[in-house]
Amino acid sequence: MDNGKQINRPEDTIAAVATAPGQGGIGIIRISGPNAECILQKIFSPAAHSGETEPVRMESHKMMYGRILNREEVLDECMAVLMRAPSSYTREDVAEIQSHGGTQVLNRILDLCLMNGARLAEAGEFTRRAFLNGRIDLSRAEAVMNLISARGEQERRAAVRQMTGGTADFIRKAADDLYQLQAGLAACIDYPEEISDEEGAGALRTGLEKLIDELQGAVDERSSHLIHDGMHVTLFGIPNAGKSSILNAMVGQDKAIVTEIPGTTRDTVEGEIMLGGIRVYLTDTAGMRETEDPIERIGVERSERALRNADIAMLVLDGSKPLGEEEKEWLQQLQATDAILINKSDLPQVTTAQKVSAIRPDVRCLTVSALDTGSVQLIRDFLRESAEVGDQLVLTQPRHLEAVKRAVNCLKDAIRTLDTMTPDMAATDLQAAQNALSEITGDRVEEKLLDAVFSGFCVGK
Repeated sequence: MDNGKQINRPEDTIAAVATAPGQGGIGIIRISGPNAECILQKIFSPAAHSGETEPVRMESHKMMYGRILNREEVLDECMAVLMRAPSSYTREDVAEIQSHGGTQVLNRILDLCLMNGARLAEAGEFTRRAFLNGRIDLSRAEAVMNLISARGEQERRAAVRQMTGGTADFIRKAADDLYQLQAGLAACIDYPEEISDEEGAGALRTGLEKLIDELQGAVDERSSHLIHDGMHVTLFGIPNAGKSSILNAMVGQDKAIVTEIPGTTRDTVEGEIMLGGIRVYLTDTAGMRETEDPIERIGVERSERALRNADIAMLVLDGSKPLGEEEKEWLQQLQATDAILINKSDLPQVTTAQKVSAIRPDVRCLTVSALDTGSVQLIRDFLRESAEVGDQLVLTQPRHLEAVKRAVNCLKDAIRTLDTMTPDMAATDLQAAQNALSEITGDRVEEKLLDAVFSGFCVGK
């Protein structure tokens, strides 16, 4: 590579702070590479060997107490451990120093490591070395960062499934099945006198159709979106229908200003809650109406944009007033997965669920009051149901889904080739599908893809 980076040089020993920035009780400096033990010996003095002048050969995987020394200066008291290859995270010699977690002391110890022969690790370089040294496949490497960055319980579960091999096992089985099909095709090509084109094409088509069904069954883009991006819910309706009150009740704090004056909310207001292990982003919008006020008009435009990007639109109606013509139009535009909230059930009702359901019987309609905790729970229950994802998903990463879809398209191309040409012409499509699957586990991967995957990692991982 000629981009100024120093990664992919196994002869280098790398070091970095492995814990999050800021103050903490403990901070960890990680060192990996051929000189990890030598660097640790130079800067760490075990208390059990205090006063000895010769470097102490440390026992692998044994935590030791001592001090970090810069010549005669004591930088900190700490614990240190050496993990000799191949029994380490990177399958290289790895040393870890557990010091006090202040920014200054961690930086001083890291500088000392660099002064004694290490270089600063690039983002994700420790995990990249673990992958390149065969300790984990690429899907497991990605799962490490997914677990670190998980913001919801479902995202954590998906990362654990991926890290413990769920994705790799599924993809490798699919790849093995495809290899068997390729082997059958090769036999058909090599022994035409024993296997006719019709027999070869028929067996290959049956196998391809089965494999396509299995791969397509594992592609769930909606669940992947919910796990990684959360669910975006937009509250909309006429001014003063109670959208802001519902948002405040849902998030349990006054995120939006509530008054009796129509048009109080002039911009989108957002809140976040967690339901069923999925992050749910609620957006309160400016009342949708024609206005000459330039500021309010900008708010309405932003509201319309939020509505277009929402996973679920919730039309808020004022139950104490009759339906307006604009509201009737909005009812017709709702998707079956959206919802209708007839608000202000604490007041005498004019607009009822029966009247609304007569217009849109296919859309969930809830009669609620932002002042009633039971009503808020009804809304939460609806959103929790809408955010449900399967616990056995094997493919959740967008990159993996994209690769599987490419593989499926190649397999479908192979079937079309069988319908119009001789079986041997499908070999190129089958190999393209195999390459796409191999990208997921890293069995076949380009340096550019590795750069893209590991660039999102934190430096100490």
